[in-house]
Amino acid sequence: MLRQLHSLPGLIAALFVIALSITGAILSLNPVLDRVGAVVPAAGQMSVAELAGKVATHYPGTEQLERTPSGTLIVYYSRDGQMGADRVDPRTGEAIAAYEPSSFSRWIKNLHRSLLLDTPGRAVAGINALAMVVLAISGAMLLATRLGGWRQLLRPVRGTLSQRLHIELGRAAVIGLLLSGLTGSYLSATTFSLAPAGTAAEPDIPMEVNGGTPAPIDTLAALKATDLSDLRELVYPYRDDPTGMYSLGTRQGAGYIDQASGEWLSYQTHDTTHKLYEFIYMLHTGEGLWWLGMLLGLAALTVPVMAITGPIIWWKRQQSKPKLVANSGPNASDSVILVGSEGNSTWGFARNLHDNLVQAGHRVHTAPMNQMASHYRDAKQLFILTATYGDGDAPASATRFLAKLQKMSKTPELAVAVLGFGDRQFPHFCGFAKEVDATFAAKGWPLLLPLDTINRQSPQAFTRWGHAVGKAINTELTLAHTPKHPRTTILELAERADYGAEVQARTAVLRFRAPESSKQEGLLKRLFGRNGLPSFEAGDLVGILPPDSHVPRFYSLASTSKDSSLEICVRQHPGGICSNFLLALPIGGSINAFIHPNPNFRPAAGKAPIVLIGAGTGIGPLVGFIRHNRAHHPMYLYWGGRCPSSDFLYESELNVFLKDKRLTELSAVFSRVSDGCYVQDKISADGEELRNLIQRGAQFLVCGGREMAASVMKVINEIIAPLGMDVATLKAQGRYREDVY
Repeated sequence: MLRQLHSLPGLIAALFVIALSITGAILSLNPVLDRVGAVVPAAGQMSVAELAGKVATHYPGTEQLERTPSGTLIVYYSRDGQMGADRVDPRTGEAIAAYEPSSFSRWIKNLHRSLLLDTPGRAVAGINALAMVVLAISGAMLLATRLGGWRQLLRPVRGTLSQRLHIELGRAAVIGLLLSGLTGSYLSATTFSLAPAGTAAEPDIPMEVNGGTPAPIDTLAALKATDLSDLRELVYPYRDDPTGMYSLGTRQGAGYIDQASGEWLSYQTHDTTHKLYEFIYMLHTGEGLWWLGMLLGLAALTVPVMAITGPIIWWKRQQSKPKLVANSGPNASDSVILVGSEGNSTWGFARNLHDNLVQAGHRVHTAPMNQMASHYRDAKQLFILTATYGDGDAPASATRFLAKLQKMSKTPELAVAVLGFGDRQFPHFCGFAKEVDATFAAKGWPLLLPLDTINRQSPQAFTRWGHAVGKAINTELTLAHTPKHPRTTILELAERADYGAEVQARTAVLRFRAPESSKQEGLLKRLFGRNGLPSFEAGDLVGILPPDSHVPRFYSLASTSKDSSLEICVRQHPGGICSNFLLALPIGGSINAFIHPNPNFRPAAGKAPIVLIGAGTGIGPLVGFIRHNRAHHPMYLYWGGRCPSSDFLYESELNVFLKDKRLTELSAVFSRVSDGCYVQDKISADGEELRNLIQRGAQFLVCGGREMAASVMKVINEIIAPLGMDVATLKAQGRYREDVY
């Protein structure tokens, strides 16, 4: 519902909102330009009488003085029978330049207010301003839900380029857009008398004026008592009219002044409604607050980008919706697959399972989890494939599932298997899947398989789960689903360093470069420093497709694209198709690869200490972080290997980093030596030091195997328990990040 509330107004109003935002951004320059060209004396330095006296010296035929909200002073005058208007310097009363209102600015303002359609256009503009409010609020709520709560609203986001642009720009501009939308809606409502317009009450027009010889304008008491900063406009009486009056409008009110005595003849204070209207008008236009106008203009410039990326995201989500073949009815199936998905990516895995079961002769019913039936007459097994949304919440297609499950009083004879999809970077990894599995167990449903989870949509993990399913239902299944990946780049192996032969753990550091034919040569290469590599940072992932396989294997990157090489650490795994392929690759051999950004796994900005923890090939991205620590922030590396003489990866380079202070301290431990231990043991021994670092705001980055990461987390929990904290707290603060496999 929340997603629809955000998507539908955005799709419908996209073109109008783009027009309003672009014109609003252009108009936001007016207060800035006015302020730049204005001379503004400080409050209390000059009265209106003093200003009028100086102006009278240069403009004997003055008819009106006007002060804009930005401080620009304009004099309207007649000279030799001709009317004119100048911007004047309040310090001298002399002209700065002729005042000529811009016809282009007036046209833009009409386009912004009414789309050049007068009354109907004002209604459309108001509706779209209201749509902007809905989009800003619903977008913020969606982002908070996705990131795990309002406190996590500023944490890094992952996704495609269009998703990241949409979210990052929206996050930066949401307050400005909300302010523009709310104030614009109010101003539009006043046009149609749906809100008080704040029209100032007119002062009473004096019916009798004593008359007399006009006094010099700089001696009039009412004008001497009015500060220049409060002036809005001063209208002069007709020349040679003894009954004429000055009309003075100020920030506080308006009235008429006797030209002979200089006293007020009548005065009307602005009421609260008028002041509110002027305040809202100032917030919307920035007139009187030029810096606010600039900020609102910058916020408005994000709208066209979001109006383009939003429909792109929506279209990709629509395209990713499942297209199921031979989907049996609920009561005609022997196997049921229920899917919980937020962005439809989980459906690709569900469809693969569906197709494999159908090919094996099963009658399969596949549907969203929200469409769970109260009874499946012939079904023997139920598969739940679900993602988790935000802070352990249900994804869009499963929001009503648990309520339906709780209402089922009779437990069917239907064996269930739950498969969760998530990202271990988030503190509530597969939280909804775990809750679903626990609810099934509490209600006594038969268990087909224990709960299993898949990190980052790993095709390998899905295939492994498929084999387990096949054994459980006595059906041979070969599940193979690979989410759509970006276009691959061909890279050539340029350097390698081999380790681990002595301890039967063959490992290599591999550096790839772009083939010469793909590099930009000549002037462009020299100007832009292009090296033929895609853009990436240390800690990002590279997906490598081994020959005759459509299933990529992901490796953490130890380099950045600016290093002119793509560097990874690879350890040989028994039967590992990709690791064996890479370790057998000769210099000059090529791979097909693509970059998968991993912005959540990299050091945070700032001077707080950074503790890097890894084992085996997990050292790769950690070395990359150290290598680029040219600001010499405190970095502490804990790393575990097997034997220092065989697999001490990056030993010589780490020693260089220690000498040049890019690495503060190195704690390397090895398990296959006489006094061997594991990395978590060293961390436990340094508990007091690490506790002190945490109190100084330290961030932890952990990379390596799942078992190692679990052991490290357990030790860190013990170390920080006296501080009243745990790893979950650090994760919520963005201070504990993992890249585990």
